Amino acid sequence: MATIARAGLRDRSLQVRATRDRELLREFLEEDRLFAAYAICDLDEREFGRTRWGVALRSGQPTAVVLEYSGHSPQPVFAMGEPQGVDAILDDVIRPRVAYVSTRMELLPAVAEHYRVDPGPEMVRMVVDRATFVPLSGPVARLVPADIGEVDRLYDLGFASWLPADTLLHGVYYGIRIDGKLIAAAGTHVISREARLGVVGNVLTHKDHRGQGHAKLTTAAVTADLLRTCDQVVLNVRSDNPPALAAYRAIGFREHTRFEERIVHRRGALWDSIVSPFRRWFPTHKES
Repeated sequence: MATIARAGLRDRSLQVRATRDRELLREFLEEDRLFAAYAICDLDEREFGRTRWGVALRSGQPTAVVLEYSGHSPQPVFAMGEPQGVDAILDDVIRPRVAYVSTRMELLPAVAEHYRVDPGPEMVRMVVDRATFVPLSGPVARLVPADIGEVDRLYDLGFASWLPADTLLHGVYYGIRIDGKLIAAAGTHVISREARLGVVGNVLTHKDHRGQGHAKLTTAAVTADLLRTCDQVVLNVRSDNPPALAAYRAIGFREHTRFEERIVHRRGALWDSIVSPFRRWFPTHKES
């Protein structure tokens, strides 16, 4: 992986700082609205308090943005913009020890200046709108907060899971039951009423019921609900999952772009200092 210019060679016209300026952030992120959909949704009041933002500016204009969403480790991090700006923000402003980074392939060298990057499959961002959506009918039902126990058991998260009941209250979740048991569900990661964007996620079918179209039905139900108030709905899927790609295409989703989602570990951490002397003995394990 190629490297980028280091701090000593940093463009002196580049200014880096933390920001809470939602209008500045929104204007920059809207340059690629569908790729930045998660980050744009996080500008809404309900999510914004859980976020930290770094921005790189040249002549007062943003050239790069990095978002860190607070929560359990690894924290989600989103990076967009020029490599030098992303490098500088990760150097000075956004510095989680472990993170789950979402960015384009061309920005991974900037991330790798500060983090060990785990391998991972390429991801596909897909999008649907009212013009392309293909509705489906089937035995799906809207899930409500009282269903949280069933949802957690399906996701195998247990009763003390990270998925609180208000996720079903504020999000949109649909499920399928067979003989009274929840065997498939789909929901939302985040919704922006202001930006009119929705993000589908947490699509899962019990292993004993896969291959029967349940994921497609639940995803279609969630999407139909979101498109009542959203102009676009997006989702992520691994590029090495042809059945899922085909299922989403069947209900009108199309590919927007490809990108990377990787677990990363901050360089200079204790574990890095322990393992680095041994890396040369394992040439088949290459850093990304």
